[in-house]
Amino acid sequence: MTNRIALLLLFALAALFVADRFWLGLDLPRFLGRKLLDLIEYIAFWR
Repeated sequence: MTNRIALLLLFALAALFVADRFWLGLDLPRFLGRKLLDLIEYIAFWR
């Protein structure tokens, strides 16, 4: 992954969070946090 691609992905993700905050109202950070916790619990089960 080049620096240009990494920065592009960073700006796209930041734009998605800003759009969610001001226009979409999907509560994306909370949704992703819950899914991450579910993934951690799933992985811990298989350990």
